[in-house]
Amino acid sequence: QVQLVESGGGLVQAGGSLRLSCAAFGRTASSYAVGWFRQAPGKERELLAAISWSGGNTYYPDSKKGRFTISRDNPKNTVYLQMNNLKPEDTAVYYCAAARGSGIVRVSTQYDYWGQGTQVTVSS
Repeated sequence: QVQLVESGGGLVQAGGSLRLSCAAFGRTASSYAVGWFRQAPGKERELLAAISWSGGNTYYPDSKKGRFTISRDNPKNTVYLQMNNLKPEDTAVYYCAAARGSGIVRVSTQYDYWGQGTQVTVSS
């Protein structure tokens, strides 16, 4: 069993940056691939970035390349999402998710554990 807790969300002005953290708790918390998703009101949940359990491989959908960077610190059981040049359309609830296995996971239904989410609001 793995528990995920997101933090780092908040209110930021357009053009600003935020770094989200996803802390994992559990006996083998570092042995999971992790993804960051977001969901805005009235929209489907979308993948922003994914990282392998070792941190050696990352994936970004084409539309998300450039402003988002995923990284992990396994000794701290924490995965980060650095977000730069934020825009009002980035306003959403941001979630991290963990999947058993070592490789990149691109499909939300293949994730086994989800955090409760953290709100990010970008003002214009």
